[in-house]
Amino acid sequence: MTTTTADAASPRTPDVDAPVPGRHEDLGWHLGVLLRAYRATVEEALVDVPHGTRGYQVLVTVVQGEQPTQLALAEHHGIDRTVMTYLVDDLVAAGLVERQQNPADRRARRVVATPAGRRRLAELAGQVHDAEDSLLQALSPEERRTFRTLVRRVACDLRDVDAGTDPCVVAEHELGARTT
Repeated sequence: MTTTTADAASPRTPDVDAPVPGRHEDLGWHLGVLLRAYRATVEEALVDVPHGTRGYQVLVTVVQGEQPTQLALAEHHGIDRTVMTYLVDDLVAAGLVERQQNPADRRARRVVATPAGRRRLAELAGQVHDAEDSLLQALSPEERRTFRTLVRRVACDLRDVDAGTDPCVVAEHELGARTT
């Protein structure tokens, strides 16, 4: 049996006469616009959080307790480990987290949220959610829920994370557990 060039498992030759996708089909452009707008909108809500959005995201992860060491936090967030050291230093100085000796490995330190950090995250989570809703105001409430679900599914699949964990729910649960 002979195979033709079209049947071969080689890269597809681009059709130079095919229409070039415009902005309406360019996912990268859409994501870039959305990310820049997200940062600008959410940073306003996080103005007093060390390192803004990054600091908030690290605090969420620390409260969830999933990445207990600085190295694990750095890897999870895609942040250089030396930058993570400064970020955690600043979160410690703000009283939001602390470093504790890891009982499983005395050479390692865990990054743990303080009670003040948990309370602050609960406050911030609502502010961030409101800022996100403002950003997504072109969508109906149902479309926003669907959008969040789809984005979470793709992001968590790419990062191999549990898509069912909502940082806002975790923060509210942790705050409630500490006050009862």
